Amino acid sequence: MASERDLRILEAISDGCSSPQEIADRLDLKIEAVLSAAESLAESGLISVDKKVIERFSLTEEGRRYAREGLPERRLIDIIGDGKPLSELQDPALKIAIGWARKKGWVRIDKGVLRPLGRPAEGEDEIALRMLLDGEKTRSEIGSAVDLLIKRGLVTSSRSKSWRYGITDEGKRVLSQIGEHAAPATEISQLTPEIIKSGAWRGARFRPYNVRVPGETIYPGKIHPYRRLMDRMRRIMLEMGFTEIKGEIIQSSFWNFDALFQPQDHPAREMQDTFYLNTKAEIPDYRAVKEMHERGGGIGSTGWGGVWDPEIARQEVLRTHTTAITIKYLADNPEPPVKAFCIDRVYRREAIDATHTPEFEQLEGVVMDRGVTFSNLLGILKEFYSKMGFEEVRFRPGYFPYTEPSVEPEVWIDGLGWVELGGAGVFRREVTAPFGIEHPVLAWGLGVSRLAMLRLGLKDLRLLYQPDIGWLRDTPVSVFRGV
Repeated sequence: MASERDLRILEAISDGCSSPQEIADRLDLKIEAVLSAAESLAESGLISVDKKVIERFSLTEEGRRYAREGLPERRLIDIIGDGKPLSELQDPALKIAIGWARKKGWVRIDKGVLRPLGRPAEGEDEIALRMLLDGEKTRSEIGSAVDLLIKRGLVTSSRSKSWRYGITDEGKRVLSQIGEHAAPATEISQLTPEIIKSGAWRGARFRPYNVRVPGETIYPGKIHPYRRLMDRMRRIMLEMGFTEIKGEIIQSSFWNFDALFQPQDHPAREMQDTFYLNTKAEIPDYRAVKEMHERGGGIGSTGWGGVWDPEIARQEVLRTHTTAITIKYLADNPEPPVKAFCIDRVYRREAIDATHTPEFEQLEGVVMDRGVTFSNLLGILKEFYSKMGFEEVRFRPGYFPYTEPSVEPEVWIDGLGWVELGGAGVFRREVTAPFGIEHPVLAWGLGVSRLAMLRLGLKDLRLLYQPDIGWLRDTPVSVFRGV
């Protein structure tokens, strides 16, 4: 038998209220109560329910920019004119444009020259972008080109449910019989001590509950998955006895490059790889670093030769690695023991795609003490990765400019095999000697975002930085053993 509330909802549907929100507004009920009651009425055959899931598409920030300015491959056509040598197209953003232009058959490469194949007509993806600039659209409105735009990270989708109710012949029959019977007894939805003491429950009708009706989904507040991962790393390092250090985002080339014995003509210093600022920084006494670069500093090294220029070292950059922070900390603290780590953001000129961003996080650790060895380094790394939940760890010989010997730690991931997660080694004497550091320095670094992709099962790195509420709600609170 339908409850009093159910009958009121049935009457509202009979009067033409077809959506949950309309019924809730009319009867001053919560929409969740309406949905629950309607489910029960539908099971009893008193109403019909038409439930639909509507998917709508909208532009991301990058997609909105391209909708206004044009896709990179379209702008490329304007740039190359009748043809342009590839050597003149060094901007990282143009590499993506060239790839898409070739995939669409808009250009060809002829003896190192990129040439257009006519003036391409406006594509379905460009039309879809332009339409979405006016607001959200459904798939039927913009067509299948939206799938390609989603893969490129230019469009995002959201889904919403809608319900439409209608009264059945059985529902009409039940309503017609209501006036032929006495008013229903008082309905009790919750039994309280007062009702029991007063005896009001005698003769009353208790409202039935359908335990099969799904409850309201609750999304509790929680820390962002990426932030939880970094907090986990920080706790592990502190538990292992490390001290956390911080440093400025803007660094001189001296600390970012020269102090690490990186030659001043190294390709990594080119503007294609590094964000340079138009400002100069004060640098410390550089005589020992200059001597090391030019002649080897009297430690048996040959140095790089040439002339080391302090003006190049004063050029300010957005730090390209957190090693700039750890080497400065070591220079300020040259006496053992030192056991420090830094987890922070770094910046490099990268074309944005599913696995690259111009900003990302790095975790760096250093240990400097009497008698520490390469074996100690491997033990520290194995302990760290074990605490991160990786049961199988191995080390492969590697090369890095400022460490020798060097290794690349790898962990076993089911379904992927061995995956490299960082680099490590012992600082070269060319790095430590100019700052009066006499004892071995063990150093290692880890790309945090790569580990996050593995742990969170992501295929697109950009999701870590986008406000995708659906993904944030669906990601479990813990993806680590012991968290």
